[in-house]
Amino acid sequence: MRSRYLLPVLTLATALALSGCVDNSQPAATGAASGTADAIEVKKNDAIAAMLPEKMRTAGVLNVGMANNYPPNEYKDDNGNPAGWSVDLTNALGQVMGLKVNFDIGTFDNILPAVRAGKDDMGMSSFTDTLEREKQVDFVNYYSAGIQWAAPKGKTVDPDNACGLKVAVQATTYEDTHEVPAKSKACTDAGKPAITIFRYDAQDQATNALVVGQVDAMSADSPVTLYAISKTKDKLQTAGDAFEVAPYGIPVAQGSEFTPVLQKALQTLIDDGTYTKILSKWGVEAGGVKTADLNVAAKG
Repeated sequence: MRSRYLLPVLTLATALALSGCVDNSQPAATGAASGTADAIEVKKNDAIAAMLPEKMRTAGVLNVGMANNYPPNEYKDDNGNPAGWSVDLTNALGQVMGLKVNFDIGTFDNILPAVRAGKDDMGMSSFTDTLEREKQVDFVNYYSAGIQWAAPKGKTVDPDNACGLKVAVQATTYEDTHEVPAKSKACTDAGKPAITIFRYDAQDQATNALVVGQVDAMSADSPVTLYAISKTKDKLQTAGDAFEVAPYGIPVAQGSEFTPVLQKALQTLIDDGTYTKILSKWGVEAGGVKTADLNVAAKG
């Protein structure tokens, strides 16, 4: 059973608006989910579309499991539609394959079971590709992200010396299941106080906990932390440098006929420059990859 320490349901935008610290200059959502004018249009690749499993080709739909609470990767725009660079990339993948994207919005920890059961064709929710997760699904790798801590403005926090601190994470992320627990164990093994991990269902709740002073620090993927800092203006700052760079992967059912098609679609976007355009639009191009690899964690 996973313990959670939740604030009242309050979005980061609402909390910061109340304090006068919100910056609403984020890029607009694009693509099939929102239909905004600045969507990056991609032509259907007939050869790739012809490779799709017959069931998907006949349905004409790409069902994608997503937890839209991890900005700027995937989140809800002001109209409640999926937004973020992962959403833009998913829409582009759908266009290459000639499929209409259907975002199946749910909780992060329900995505892999839905993919395994065939409810969703793939997931897209900033999954770190790990050996443990590769026992459940295959991963088409599409990005590399490090871990970045944040602290209140003016407060010095060292992620490698955080014993006794309260640290916020989004529940079931790599930071929750691996990174912060490992740091806490190192503390107790050395006879020092453990790190108290505050787990939240959504990243904006974790960020809000740091903004209002409920915790001492926050750990999240580097693009997520940098985005949160930019939205809070003078409330937060980075704590140390990014570390433990690891691959993001799109989860698909193990041995699925769809997997090589998805790889080819992603590689097409990488090769024709669409992928870089999407990442650059959101300011996350530093983590871009050149090859749509499979199960990178297993390759060491």
